[in-house]
Amino acid sequence: MANLKEVRDRIKSVQNTQQITKAMKMVSAAKLRRAQDAILQMRPYADKLNQVLRNILSNLEGDAATSLGEERDAKRVCIVIVTSNRGLCGAFNSNISKAAAQAIETKYAEQLAAGTLTLLPIGKKGYEYFKKRYANLDIITDHIALFDNLSFDNVSKVPKMLIRAFEQHDFDRVEVAYGKFKNAATQFAIVDQFLPVPKMEKEEGGATEEFVADYIFEPGKEELLNYLVPTILQTQFQKYLLDTHASEHGARMTAMDKATENAQELLRDLRISYNKARQEAITNEILEIVGGAAALENS
Repeated sequence: MANLKEVRDRIKSVQNTQQITKAMKMVSAAKLRRAQDAILQMRPYADKLNQVLRNILSNLEGDAATSLGEERDAKRVCIVIVTSNRGLCGAFNSNISKAAAQAIETKYAEQLAAGTLTLLPIGKKGYEYFKKRYANLDIITDHIALFDNLSFDNVSKVPKMLIRAFEQHDFDRVEVAYGKFKNAATQFAIVDQFLPVPKMEKEEGGATEEFVADYIFEPGKEELLNYLVPTILQTQFQKYLLDTHASEHGARMTAMDKATENAQELLRDLRISYNKARQEAITNEILEIVGGAAALENS
């Protein structure tokens, strides 16, 4: 009977776990709807603004604002890694961290060895991953809890700081590792160059050529760009966070759905085991009774 009690306890434990995973799936589904609406509404706007920005900076010579598109030797690099604060979302955080680690070890191994590579984590999971992995990595911990408030004014503090650091040559390149949202079941780990702004290019006849911008600036080119360029970059950075936020809830909803299904399969196997053990116990009791009765008759 001890075996029966053990199986009953396991069944109860799995049922409790299944209730938790089911509740977490429903919570993530509700949060996903809001997060998905936010990124799907913002993405076309942000992508078009980023296209305009790259186009302008690719074809302006001698303007003050072109410093944000200035290609320099990447002696000092900053990697921004955007992950979630919590786990239980499958391989979502791990994929982003591995993508950032691959970029560090392949593109920026020299900077890492020289101590000129800086990490700016947004979200606890990315911070925990790199803190254990790289001992000599300079980590800025001021914005780990940025996901607590995703308003534009709060998020814009980070790109403003990065733009200022780039203009002052504290960083020669800034890249952002984040999760790009496609749908609830699919997210991609992306490492995107934030600064300097990549040049706009297009393919024509199999060759890649610069796309020439043709804009009329009013009231003035320099005055407009000094306001426009940082604002577009702040919008682009906001998109990184909203993409990751939606990806997190999509990944967690999918993971909790799979966990609930696995719990159901485990319950089915446990109930079969329980029924077999109970039947075995009943059969043994019947055999003992029959054996006892036979012994009494023979005596």
